[in-house]
Amino acid sequence: EQAEKILTIMEAVLEAAGSSMDNVLKTTVFLNDVNDFAKVNAVYAKHFREPYPARICVQIAKIPLGALVEIDAIAHKNS
Repeated sequence: EQAEKILTIMEAVLEAAGSSMDNVLKTTVFLNDVNDFAKVNAVYAKHFREPYPARICVQIAKIPLGALVEIDAIAHKNS
């Protein structure tokens, strides 16, 4: 649920900035529990198309505000 919300918001922010999910070059996925990788990956695959952006996925001890997942992205703007 959290991954879905994050990626939906990311899509809206990118579009407002004149970009899109297709322009994402790299993402970093921070998981509270790496055992959630398969669930998050299924959501991720719904929001990105092949070729998928480069991705790093790491488990960290604690995400602010008790979140289970956090995702950041680097994208370029449409020309």
